[in-house]
Amino acid sequence: MSAKIPRDKVQDNTESMATTRRDFVEQQTGVRVEHVAHYSLQPESTRGNIEHFTGVAQVPMGLAGPLLVNGEHAQGDFYVPLATTEGTLVASYNRGMRLLRDAGGVTVSVVDDAMQRAPVFVFDDARQARAFGTWVEQNLDAIREVAEATTSSGKLLRIEQYAAACLRYLRFNFSTGDAAGQNMVGRATFAACEWIMKNYPGIRRYMLSGSMDTDKKHSLLNTLHSRGKRVIAEAVIPDRLLREQMGVSAELLFRSRQISNTGSFMAGAVNNGSHSANGITALFIATGQDVANVAESSAAVVYATLTPEGDYYFSITLPSLIVATHGGGTGLATQRECLQLMGCEGKGKVNKLAEIIGATVLCGELSLGSAVIAGDWVTSHEQYGRNR
Repeated sequence: MSAKIPRDKVQDNTESMATTRRDFVEQQTGVRVEHVAHYSLQPESTRGNIEHFTGVAQVPMGLAGPLLVNGEHAQGDFYVPLATTEGTLVASYNRGMRLLRDAGGVTVSVVDDAMQRAPVFVFDDARQARAFGTWVEQNLDAIREVAEATTSSGKLLRIEQYAAACLRYLRFNFSTGDAAGQNMVGRATFAACEWIMKNYPGIRRYMLSGSMDTDKKHSLLNTLHSRGKRVIAEAVIPDRLLREQMGVSAELLFRSRQISNTGSFMAGAVNNGSHSANGITALFIATGQDVANVAESSAAVVYATLTPEGDYYFSITLPSLIVATHGGGTGLATQRECLQLMGCEGKGKVNKLAEIIGATVLCGELSLGSAVIAGDWVTSHEQYGRNR
């Protein structure tokens, strides 16, 4: 029988337990894990973030910038920490930031904000399910009161309803303050569902998630209705700057964008852009976000056109950017420092972080798109991205 990993049921996130587990894994595998044993954070600070704390996985981090953001919450120049192991990524985003700074910056807007949990209720037939849907609409205020009693910052905005067979899916939409909020809305929705079960007869059973919240997986529903922050970043880049700095014209970029749109459509892609996941993931790791949320957060809608003056209007819409500046991994030592670098630590800063991420993504899209057309894509990876 395999040996169990050592664990202290009372105080498991301590240096002594981490050492015990490193000694254990060395005995079991014959591998000495000396590098994961070097860290500056206090093991006790990881409680609630990790089980069986054993050490750290160190990811290189680079700075890109200055990034000029013309947001409603983020305004001015920012130096952006990007944690990645992909060579050329930081250089590419840095190049896009330089171009867009010279073009006057990136305008960013957070246009929607909601986090969901979507329970499903099971009935004997479709008519019973329909009648239940009407009752939910009539009792929305009571449901809201029960749900919001579980949280100090979450607010129930609305409940969407979807019918199929004898099932009624309810998609609860909450605002969640500075937290990403999945756990918050799960707890609030559970309380609401339990109240519903006590007050509405005829329900066979319910599941807290019927998968229409599409947690940590992308969906068309999220693209249309938003999940997390819906962020739009946009800029107008003069044709002259594109030619000088990127070696491409605005007209050529626009024509290439149409070709890429066609390819994305044929592939059935959830993103008609180039690589929004790259910048989002690198920023998520650096700032202590739940990295699995990249599955939803990297979905994007890119739109471009030529202005009457022949310049390039370029935008990206991130319909489901899930970020936090409070709670989760944002309080860990290095992640907190990265948030502080951008003035995004703590409460009241989540929209600022969302705007910085949106602007960063736009810079990366423009840089890579230009590199592909100008023929710099392969050569830049040869220069920066090969770990010889």
